[in-house]
Amino acid sequence: MELIEGIRTRRSVRRFTGEKVSRETIETIIDAARFAPTWKNSQTPGYVVVESRDIIEKIADEGVMGREHNAGIIKGAAALVVLTSVKGICGYEPDGSFTTSKGSEWQMFDAGIAAQTFCLAAHNYGVGSVIMGIFDEREVARIIGLDDSRAVSALIAIGYPAQEPNEPKRKDVEEYVSYI
Repeated sequence: MELIEGIRTRRSVRRFTGEKVSRETIETIIDAARFAPTWKNSQTPGYVVVESRDIIEKIADEGVMGREHNAGIIKGAAALVVLTSVKGICGYEPDGSFTTSKGSEWQMFDAGIAAQTFCLAAHNYGVGSVIMGIFDEREVARIIGLDDSRAVSALIAIGYPAQEPNEPKRKDVEEYVSYI
């Protein structure tokens, strides 16, 4: 698939066939996603792939702040990828001060790039995905046994698409750009 075609055709997939995504395919996707740029090449993203149906159910029932729609998406996914980030690196200098006025917010910037890169790579291999941001970070971290040095940045439900989502209406390019 050509890059621009992949960018233009990737959609958030919320309904999956139930067919398992092989570990080989997941690792191929993560192999591509690891090339996402990060703060000073810190390479802080990590991927916890949840395949256990019991843990997926637990996250859906206890980790999405009562959002039934999100719980249903997670329960229908072949796997749930918990995107994590190492805390206290992105935006920081070695002495603990901030290099950028964004402070610690740069961590989420890097996580966003990692999530999008993961989803584009998944699309390239025929795997659907949706990035989910409504969740209880502490509860999800507890459920998966995440080390305190890492933060939960996003949940990415993955699987083979049960249907091809419609292309959402997009603003015209003129609405995105200004020149000075």
